[in-house]
Amino acid sequence: MENKMKNSETILIIGASGGLSNILCGLLGQNHPNSKIIGVDSRDLRNEVENSNFKFKKMRYTRGNFEKLFRENDIDIIYHLGRMSHSKNTSANEVAQRLSLNLMGTNRILELSIRYKIKRVVVLSTHHVYGALSDNPVFIKEDANLRASIKYPELRDVTEMDSMCTNWMWKYKDEMDMIVLRPCNIIGPQINNSISQYLRSNMVPAPIDFNPMFQFIHELDMATVLMNSKDKVPTGVYNIAPEETISLHEAKRIVGTTTFPFPLFLLSPVAQLVKKIWTFPDYLIDYIKFSCIIDGSEIKKHIPKSSLRFSTDKALKLLNL
Repeated sequence: MENKMKNSETILIIGASGGLSNILCGLLGQNHPNSKIIGVDSRDLRNEVENSNFKFKKMRYTRGNFEKLFRENDIDIIYHLGRMSHSKNTSANEVAQRLSLNLMGTNRILELSIRYKIKRVVVLSTHHVYGALSDNPVFIKEDANLRASIKYPELRDVTEMDSMCTNWMWKYKDEMDMIVLRPCNIIGPQINNSISQYLRSNMVPAPIDFNPMFQFIHELDMATVLMNSKDKVPTGVYNIAPEETISLHEAKRIVGTTTFPFPLFLLSPVAQLVKKIWTFPDYLIDYIKFSCIIDGSEIKKHIPKSSLRFSTDKALKLLNL
């Protein structure tokens, strides 16, 4: 059943420094002009947000800071976009920070959401939780096993965060609405994730004897899905992806960048050499070797057809704007 929300709710966005949050704030301002938006992040705000009702607070993600935030604001809805990415490095300090934010921080947020009777929590996960494996089925559904951590421990925190949120979702379904979104590769001018860097760069390896299929969603479409998840989508887990798929080599051709072609068995050794120039997470190599295609049909039952406006071709062409 569609969840009817009041028109002047208070919305908390965790991870508000990122480009996706910036776009979401703009959409919320256009479609819900009376809503108050509080953005928090441990980083500085990267770009000016076009929403007069938006207030930003830079803060460390500690229990005390979150408790004060919840206590002092009558929050209705939370967007948890603050999952720390793996694109920078894999140092012990970075791993510790990711574990703190992705697991301990998320658990803290969920506990406070129940205590302060938050109406709805929308969590941004990723299709990476399914894993890039050679025996992946075509069009993975939401009830598939999360196998990302089988080969790459660096994805364990992301997988466990997703599982934690899913468990909370069903445990407290009578007290709070919760949406877990698992999007395919999000790309756009304001997105600087690993796959966007890969597509933009000429200094990357690619398999010459294999051409895996990919799915891409434009940043504006993803932000639109997030906005619609506020009051149009029932509790549940949802893959977010277009029906279109495209091969890796064709995607690079459209973006206008080249690759270093290598036989599949040499891809991993060559990638280690390339990492001396460009740092990217180890798991990315498997995602450019094996397809991880998800079924995004379930979310489309609940959001307007206009939510996904950008074709794969157009999204790729706009990547470098």
